[in-house]
Amino acid sequence: MPDLQGKDPGEGLTGEELARVVALRHRLHARPERGGTERDTARLLADFLDALRPDRLLTGVGGTGLAALFEGTSPGPTVAFRAELDAVPVREEAALPYRSQNPGLAHACGHDGHAAIVAGLALRLAARRPERGRTVLLFQPAEETGEGALRMLEDPSFAAWAPDWCFALHNLPGPALGTVLVRPGVFACASVGVRVALNGASSHAAHPEEARSPAPVIARLLEELPRIPAGFDFFSLVTVTHARLGEPGFGVTPGEAELHLTLRAAGDEPLERLSAAVRERLFALAREAGLEASIALREPFPALVNHPEAVQRVDRAANDLGLEVVAPPGPFRWSEDFGHFTARGRGAMFGIGAGLSTPPLHSPAYDFPDALIPIGVRLFETIRAHLPAA
Repeated sequence: MPDLQGKDPGEGLTGEELARVVALRHRLHARPERGGTERDTARLLADFLDALRPDRLLTGVGGTGLAALFEGTSPGPTVAFRAELDAVPVREEAALPYRSQNPGLAHACGHDGHAAIVAGLALRLAARRPERGRTVLLFQPAEETGEGALRMLEDPSFAAWAPDWCFALHNLPGPALGTVLVRPGVFACASVGVRVALNGASSHAAHPEEARSPAPVIARLLEELPRIPAGFDFFSLVTVTHARLGEPGFGVTPGEAELHLTLRAAGDEPLERLSAAVRERLFALAREAGLEASIALREPFPALVNHPEAVQRVDRAANDLGLEVVAPPGPFRWSEDFGHFTARGRGAMFGIGAGLSTPPLHSPAYDFPDALIPIGVRLFETIRAHLPAA
């Protein structure tokens, strides 16, 4: 574990404070909730924050979100640090004393750890108010579906906490514990879910020639759509996530089908080009087969674009703490709706290594490493300390 002693302007969490935050993380881990329904999660965090007496504690922001405001003693910028509330639909397999009590749901993306880090920052701010400006701690619902960030930004309370700067982190299994991964520009891909419906006409299975079955078209789409990105000069990806042809049985030639895709690309405009190419091929094949086709878009995520000035602040904080900083050669393939925040001003998300042996995100064996909590708190505290006065 990196040694952070004496390397930043803040004092870091005391042993007692760290124990409180770790205990909070374990309580959050045991009670995972789907995006948009994080009422117990929000209640646990609101109780923790309220005891610290922030200048304002806003609840119900964007649904179940929270915003804790800590005012400085002199004018200055407003800086926001954001964490997520929601869990993922994964059946946890880790044998933990605080394992998920909600079957089929788990904090397998580490949002419990991210929330604990921002709660740890709240402890530090309660002990030592900002010298200038305002610090806002955000706990956002529904990140996994791409809905929560925009809901918070569109909440009527936004004017009370609109940030000049905003920062977030995401743990990354694989890199060494505490390694900081950050880059200016596109940090994480834009993506969108696509539901495809194909409709023809069914027939008796003994007379398939009387049907207009989508089976041949589904077979071609499964083969051809994932190949479309090869025609572009930018990173893009088409992933088939679900396919259904008719209903289970043996007596009917199916007349309808459904296909689910995830499209992703290294930017919003590249994603639009990829989407147009997928639509064009889909409708062409449907017309050839005499089928009706429709599509519906689900869970859109903008590209997460880091502001270069915000990236410089992350770099400086990590260097001050003696942490290794790595600039990824390109955007991460996954998506993050924090891109809605960075589209509004100076902001950055950075990855933080969760260790070489930590299971992958969304894995049934994943558990956020508690050793990351003090590192994350010190990083956020140092970023805040080094922001300009205006």
